[in-house]
Amino acid sequence: MGSPEVHRPIYCAAMPQLDYKAFDADNHYYEAEDAFIRHVDPKMRKRCMQWADVDGRRRLLVGGRINRFIPNPTFDPIARPGCLDDYFRGKVAKSDMREAFGELDLIPASYRDPRARIEVMDQQGIEACFMFPTLGVGMETALESDTEAMLAAFAGFNKWVADDWGFAHDGRIFSAGYVSLADPAWALEQLDWMIDAGARVINMRPSSVAGANGDRRSLGHPSHEPVWETIADAGLVGAMHSGDAGYGFLNQYWGLDAEFEAFRVSPLRSLLTHSPISDAIASLIAEGVLTRHPGIRVCTIENGSEWVQPLVRKFRKTWGMQKHAFAEDPMDVFRRQVWVSPYYEDDLLGLRDLIGADHMLFGSDFPHAEGLADPTSFVDDLNGFTDAEIKKIMRTNGMELLAGAV
Repeated sequence: MGSPEVHRPIYCAAMPQLDYKAFDADNHYYEAEDAFIRHVDPKMRKRCMQWADVDGRRRLLVGGRINRFIPNPTFDPIARPGCLDDYFRGKVAKSDMREAFGELDLIPASYRDPRARIEVMDQQGIEACFMFPTLGVGMETALESDTEAMLAAFAGFNKWVADDWGFAHDGRIFSAGYVSLADPAWALEQLDWMIDAGARVINMRPSSVAGANGDRRSLGHPSHEPVWETIADAGLVGAMHSGDAGYGFLNQYWGLDAEFEAFRVSPLRSLLTHSPISDAIASLIAEGVLTRHPGIRVCTIENGSEWVQPLVRKFRKTWGMQKHAFAEDPMDVFRRQVWVSPYYEDDLLGLRDLIGADHMLFGSDFPHAEGLADPTSFVDDLNGFTDAEIKKIMRTNGMELLAGAV
């Protein structure tokens, strides 16, 4: 199969399907090539990120190794938004992912320029959004064995976000700063700086963290308390976006490659039950983080919602058996402080029955290939919801979260 044809993108204005503007909890930029380089000491780049030409291809080196988290980390050319929609709905099977992506586009300005993105949002009927990395959600695990390099890379990355996107552009695009708990003192410094710079939402990897001695710490470890306190006091929205959560060792246990590749197709990997986001929410609730800090609001983004029902069952059983170990019913905590952005192909009515429509968030994953080309078409999958519930999911819940992030 030859290389896909590359075209200049032609976009028609999407017709909003709502009589109000929506809040999209899951938008993405495509990082500029210097996103992890611009503000990093050149002496650290060999340990952080570099670019290299390998066999005629532009490749990203992370920690001195070719990184395959994203097949084409230059993002130019790029797949069209929503081109994998039918694939992820299970309507079509593809043995060749390159075929599934179809024709590629030269990257449009709106994927890297917030001013151009605002114009697209106006066409789409989107009032405001949370904006997340594409490449950035896969880099913490890649550098986990070198904490100094990982923290240097993300300190530089957060400065790049401030440069190119800002943390609250035009009061409509709220880009997430990235926080790692690998060094709580570093996390506090980053939080203080980002709060001063206007950050309203931060992203954290849904995973445990490795300490300097190699031991792992859960999210509720006592050393993290000042970080959670700062997040709560500042009213920040704490997002946990899917990415490489470091669970590759579990794939390896089953004889699969431990390296995370975003579009690698493996039926066994798809069917294994380990769930980083379920474990992360379990840690925050079981270890009392959310009870001690009732002001923390956690959003799970692009993790789907299939993990919710099994976790709810575990909460109910554990609560029934070990009430003495909890300060309050874990489901009360979940319904008070956790918001879920489900995949549009999930059992949305079932999720509503578990956590309520007021804790569901519309997220389109635009402009990713696996997302929605027309973000507000998410409403087409909300059959069985009342108009009031739809408005909560498509707008009100996100806007209220944002209003509390001051």
